[in-house]
Amino acid sequence: MSHQVSPPSTPNHLPTVVKKERELSWQVASNLFVSFKYAWAGISYSFKTQRNFRIHISVGALAIALSVFLHLQAIEIAIIGITSGLVLALELLNTAIESLVDLTVKQTYHDLAKIAKDCAAGAVLISALVAVLVAGILLLPPLVILITSNL
Repeated sequence: MSHQVSPPSTPNHLPTVVKKERELSWQVASNLFVSFKYAWAGISYSFKTQRNFRIHISVGALAIALSVFLHLQAIEIAIIGITSGLVLALELLNTAIESLVDLTVKQTYHDLAKIAKDCAAGAVLISALVAVLVAGILLLPPLVILITSNL
């Protein structure tokens, strides 16, 4: 006697709308515009489905806005932008790796799948900690000066 297993209803299971948008994404992009469209689809998917991606966008935008408000030098703003961008890029890679691992192991547990997911998450964590360190080094001195001068 065989039985059919229904698709998993996990947070990683793609909603119908996303499935429709991604139908042809396996094909080679016919032009640069289509390549950007696929890239934007990945960013949009991560924004819609990954809480940490939204948090990283918010914190990065806040750090850049604060650096502009504090009149940091262009190079300092660029460094904050680069570190924030690295965190976002690694978060996208983390999402891609998690999706690929989930596709590969389905609903089973595998030690190597856990290692892949944990290492990808660790890469995001390290980049986020470095971004906080860089932002702290660049933002705290002028912020302290601003606060103490207004007391």
